[in-house]
Amino acid sequence: MSQRHRTAEVLVPIKQEVRAHAHSERHRVHVELRSVAQDVSAGVDPRDVHEPGEEWRPLHHHDAEIAKTKLAKRNRTKRHWKTKMWKRRTQMRRDRAAALQAARANAGLSIQ
Repeated sequence: MSQRHRTAEVLVPIKQEVRAHAHSERHRVHVELRSVAQDVSAGVDPRDVHEPGEEWRPLHHHDAEIAKTKLAKRNRTKRHWKTKMWKRRTQMRRDRAAALQAARANAGLSIQ
């Protein structure tokens, strides 16, 4: 299991509350943007209208150190189940490129 929130000092945020807060923040921004669009379409100068921004983000968006450690952990452990798909797609791309080159070569010979 993940080692996230294993220390006693950090209180574990309830996932439903965080998601609800994020949802209400997105809704607030959406409603304010709709209001801005109505004001601008009504003839208000766009420079005079206040464009809304996010007032709240989850903690991991704020703390750069947390983001760096998460990125380092993600790069350190590659998921083994993705490797086959990646190899298969790479081989398919190579085969497609070779077929395209062969078709161009054949088309070039027949034109001359």
